[in-house]
Amino acid sequence: MPIDLKQLAEQAMHTRGLLPAFAPEALQEAEAARAAGPQHVARALTQPGVHDLSALTWFSIDNDDTLDLDQLSVAEALPGGRTRLMVAVADVDVLVPMGGAVDAHAAANTTSVYTAAGVFPMLPEVLSTDATSLHQGQERLAVVVDMQVDTNGTVAASDVYRAVVLNHAKLTYSGVSAWLDGSAPPLPQFATVPGLEAQIRLHDTLAAQLRQWRQQRGALNMNTVSARPVFVDGQLTDLQPDPRNRAKDLIADLMIAANAATARFLTDKGFPSLRRFLQAPRRWDRIEALAADHGVTLPAEPDAVALDQFLMAQRVANPAGFADLSLAVVKMLGSGEYMATPAGVGGQGHFGLAVNDYAHSTAPNRRFPDLVTQRLVKTALTGAPTPYSTEALTDIARHCTLQEDNASKVEREVLKAAGAYLLHDRIGETFDAIVTGAAPKGTYVRIARPLLEGRVVRGFEGLDVGDKVQVRLVEVDAGKSHIDFEFVSK
Repeated sequence: MPIDLKQLAEQAMHTRGLLPAFAPEALQEAEAARAAGPQHVARALTQPGVHDLSALTWFSIDNDDTLDLDQLSVAEALPGGRTRLMVAVADVDVLVPMGGAVDAHAAANTTSVYTAAGVFPMLPEVLSTDATSLHQGQERLAVVVDMQVDTNGTVAASDVYRAVVLNHAKLTYSGVSAWLDGSAPPLPQFATVPGLEAQIRLHDTLAAQLRQWRQQRGALNMNTVSARPVFVDGQLTDLQPDPRNRAKDLIADLMIAANAATARFLTDKGFPSLRRFLQAPRRWDRIEALAADHGVTLPAEPDAVALDQFLMAQRVANPAGFADLSLAVVKMLGSGEYMATPAGVGGQGHFGLAVNDYAHSTAPNRRFPDLVTQRLVKTALTGAPTPYSTEALTDIARHCTLQEDNASKVEREVLKAAGAYLLHDRIGETFDAIVTGAAPKGTYVRIARPLLEGRVVRGFEGLDVGDKVQVRLVEVDAGKSHIDFEFVSK
């Protein structure tokens, strides 16, 4: 059953109002910007307020195949127990000016779209995987978030400034995590980059401190699993789990701290900003019921601390089932939104992260809100007026939330088409599943092998999110991204 996933993905993007290809003007503009990249670095070093930090032991940790590297980090132990953490974010704005053809494409899509057919980048690859990527061994301009962290995980002080940085080691989540867990030998980069081993250990300790501070305030500690397409000789062969690991958590904790510090910086400078927030869950009653099924009583009103205590206890009591429990809670929490915050006003809190004043800022190659935030930060550093009014940011926030949702729908649609292709000869088989959606528009379940979601078309009455069930595969249609099950039993 042949299927052209790339064509299906492009059609899905068109249907959802996303642009799968760049206009010729955008590609020409990007190529010219790429050629001018080294000049921008040399010119910046002559400007006041731009630091040359290329000698520091900066490094990146990302997926094995990632080429659009957005951030680096380096840390330093300070007297008295504090730790200095510096996060360098790629200066994308310097090569993607407001109002240009590349900016127009980025503003339209607002995000890179990651599908089983491949990546549709927000920026042309001559930028995102080359000139604006923090590649190993290449000097790059960056915006640095410089923080001092107490041993209890409090960010006691922070600053933001521009700098020239250099990535001394491109590391991977899998490699760093395996070494930290003691299941792999020292990384080969330790032999060529002095101080790198100590850096990673210090980062690991620092991330744990930052995480503990947030968890004491209700940050949710969950273990969600996403699907990773596996190709052999260009053919899709499986959708395998791509679980969290220690290195992914490490980077996530550092980026959360940097995003919060960036939001505070803009507030202190009297600038409006884009914020990311997640309101208290609308389906708290269902979360209560889920906890009650495990013998735990949660408060009647949304309480992030109590919810996290329940989750941590379940992680210990039933580690094998924790990913399914996490998925159920995530589905009931709902998705976050972008919002504009007027100058000098703090943002709403983020229920899942236990952070107030949270601005996405650390992935400007991949997310338009991060690029907008970078422009606000760089302008604030010069003392010039804001490049975006609060009204303009409100429109951007609304559009980014919409397009992020559309991108997720495209990703799910292509993933289901890939799953339908893999399941076409398994009609009639029974699978263990968990209910991931129960609404008037349909009831959905996720199976584990291959890792994908499908719709329950018969026997769905009475099912709700979090229920563990057995379902039978009754029909697939890769061209329409349909995977249909019928309910067998709980």
